[in-house]
Amino acid sequence: MSIGNRIAQLRDEKRWTQEQTAAKLGISRAALSHYEKNRREPDSETLAKFADLYQVSIDYLVGRTLNPQSALSDDVRDFVDHLELSDEEILQKYNLSIDGRKLTAEETKRFIAFVRAERMMN
Repeated sequence: MSIGNRIAQLRDEKRWTQEQTAAKLGISRAALSHYEKNRREPDSETLAKFADLYQVSIDYLVGRTLNPQSALSDDVRDFVDHLELSDEEILQKYNLSIDGRKLTAEETKRFIAFVRAERMMN
């Protein structure tokens, strides 16, 4: 599925008009129509706006994943945005766990690397 098709599908699921959606994004209705009809592709800033508006990941919008819910939740994003610790400080200070299992040092480092990579994409 193309970016335009996903954007149109997500808008339809919300039952928003193109005018409503364009206003929420701060773009023209004509630009939204061009994106939805695959005449144009949104730039990275606009793509991020779509992802935030629909609460999906950019990877979902561009077809790299079929899971639209792979975006970070507001709580996780807030936590990540306020981290100012080095890798070693996190390992020593926090007992990070996922699904009830403590993260290993290597898993924690990969988590930090993921967050840094995601920030560079936004």
